[in-house]
Amino acid sequence: MGRPEEVHQALEKGSALLDNLPFPERPDNHFVVDPDKWDFYAMDTYRIVGQDDLARRNALEVMRRGVKPDGQIVTPMRNAEAQLTLAVIAARQGETSEAATLGIEALQNGRQSRPSLLMVASELEHELDTYGQRAGADFRDLFNQIKHMS
Repeated sequence: MGRPEEVHQALEKGSALLDNLPFPERPDNHFVVDPDKWDFYAMDTYRIVGQDDLARRNALEVMRRGVKPDGQIVTPMRNAEAQLTLAVIAARQGETSEAATLGIEALQNGRQSRPSLLMVASELEHELDTYGQRAGADFRDLFNQIKHMS
């Protein structure tokens, strides 16, 4: 709530606690903490509080961990949200074309968690609003179609 340094401290403390736990035998079990998901949660948190460098770092790590050596994406929903995070950051930096491209790629990704993607895509739309209604028009068109399907 407006205190990014405290957010960073809390995330660092959580990461240290997680490091002390044994790696789960079945990280796909939703009743255990998946260490790979820590970067995903940190990415969202840092994006929300405007710590763009840290959000980017975590988004890139989420994407790196979610791809097999042969290039197959094994965590498509996490990957899509990481792409949207990078899109939000690009929009904040005035790179509206890059932001729209990343946003479109994320929304066209096959498997999706709609509530989560809609939330982050709304953040992207809000950031693009800074540059006028035509900024990221292709992304906005696709996003509006998806919102109407929900």
